[in-house]
Amino acid sequence: MRTAGASGVLALGVPAASIAAAQNQPQPPAVKPGQEPKTESEAAQQYKHPPGVFINKPLTQVSKEADELLDDLEGRGCDFFYNEASPKTGLVRDRAPAAGGSLSRVASIAATGFGLSALCIAAKRNYLRPSDCEQRVEKTLAFLLEDCPHEHGFLYHFIDIESGQRMFGSELSSIDTALLLCGVLHCRQYFAGNARIEALATTFYRRVDWEWMLNGGQTLSMGWLPDQGFLKHRWDIYAELMTMYLMAIGSPTHPIPAETWNALLRPLVQYGGIDYISGVAPIFIHQYAHAWCDYRDQRDLHTNYFTNSIAATRAHQLWCLVLGQKFNWIDQNLWGITASDSREGYRVWGGPPSMGPLDGTVVPCATAGSLPFLPAECSHVLLHIRQTYGSKVWTRYGFVDAFQPKSNWYAEDILGIDQGISVLMAENLRTGFVWEYFMKNREIGHAMREVNFHPDPDANSQVL
Repeated sequence: MRTAGASGVLALGVPAASIAAAQNQPQPPAVKPGQEPKTESEAAQQYKHPPGVFINKPLTQVSKEADELLDDLEGRGCDFFYNEASPKTGLVRDRAPAAGGSLSRVASIAATGFGLSALCIAAKRNYLRPSDCEQRVEKTLAFLLEDCPHEHGFLYHFIDIESGQRMFGSELSSIDTALLLCGVLHCRQYFAGNARIEALATTFYRRVDWEWMLNGGQTLSMGWLPDQGFLKHRWDIYAELMTMYLMAIGSPTHPIPAETWNALLRPLVQYGGIDYISGVAPIFIHQYAHAWCDYRDQRDLHTNYFTNSIAATRAHQLWCLVLGQKFNWIDQNLWGITASDSREGYRVWGGPPSMGPLDGTVVPCATAGSLPFLPAECSHVLLHIRQTYGSKVWTRYGFVDAFQPKSNWYAEDILGIDQGISVLMAENLRTGFVWEYFMKNREIGHAMREVNFHPDPDANSQVL
């Protein structure tokens, strides 16, 4: 179970303090000229690049066998979001045993956001009875709006699954409220024929006071605590924050200035000859914003963020292959590391650059979350994992959260957010369904125009 640190911050991204701490670490002693060790990036340039290519459209680069796997993955994932939610409130557990039957009362508002979109997918594909999905969505939205504690429309990161009350002293989280809101707005469009769902979703969105969360600054605060006020860290560097900013800029009631978009730092990094914009290392920062918002075929004044995530995924794959020189089970068939459970508890790890006490643990949602970016490569890994490790990794709800083959360790739990990114990105690869309905929200298109998104003439060209 994830709990807040001393600062009280537990956002999905890594607080800016982590970056500052890394910069302040003791530096290694100087070495004699000519004896410098090769950096990972230099080593990567000598490593044979994977062969695959990517064409932006159409998204059809998976085999029939892989498509059947993704269909099964989605169905089992939708079962997780239906079964591991409270029938009374609709709130989704932060985690649950892979075998099901959890009694945990810890709900995550981010997992609930993914769960709302999973209910749309389940209704569309008949994984669950559509009427049951619609009723669950309506009940969830009603509870969120009418009974769940909030401040200025923002909700606490972890809450009691039955009462909605704050747990663990967690923060009012701007990013987790945003992920919840993404699911809310997806439901508003998919169940557009249900007037109550539409009204509840619209009111929920209009209630979020983004101006308040700016707290007088140019960028959004990471959150707020009742006894301390606003957290000192801000969402000011590239991460999973893009769609949050678009919803804030497009808000019909409490919009923030469009200039905030360009106030975000966008560091350009290089790994193995691949250049891309990135903040901290875990690959999920290049996935979450794309779960709902469709950034294909367009760019702003800085970049095409979809092709940027392709580059980030390719760099991550290459980094994993280099890591395979230390952990020899990691190769073209088995790669992908992102924040996950481990033998020692929850870890925020990944790369490049290397982050965390890496031990060779493999995380299926790392490749599942990048399915639209490298379809053939990522689906191949998922197929290999299921075929090679069988029931050790493939459970009632799909893949376990993580596993370490050498030590024969397999996570016992499924994490809601990891399940969510896997389900949504699998569906986006196969049909673009989540993108299609989320982009029907006029506020998103308005915000994208405000920050100068425009067609990218190079979007359909081959990259990497």
